[in-house]
Amino acid sequence: MEQVVEAVYEHGVFRPLETLELSEGQTVQLVIHSRKEVSPDEMLDLAAEVYVGFSADDIDEVEQIAFDRTYFFEEEMGS
Repeated sequence: MEQVVEAVYEHGVFRPLETLELSEGQTVQLVIHSRKEVSPDEMLDLAAEVYVGFSADDIDEVEQIAFDRTYFFEEEMGS
């Protein structure tokens, strides 16, 4: 049986954040996918990287498209 479970690693032990369907003492195999916490400043730095190499005109064009929601719904609206 496979379960995907969120857990916290504390004091050398994984603590599940929800109840598990396991028998006491049952051996399991863990595959760890850690999530790196990103600070607000790091998030802004990452977002700024999107525009690296773009000219001011390129950035304006991308932002106009991003803010114009009609681009997202053209197909549905019959355009």
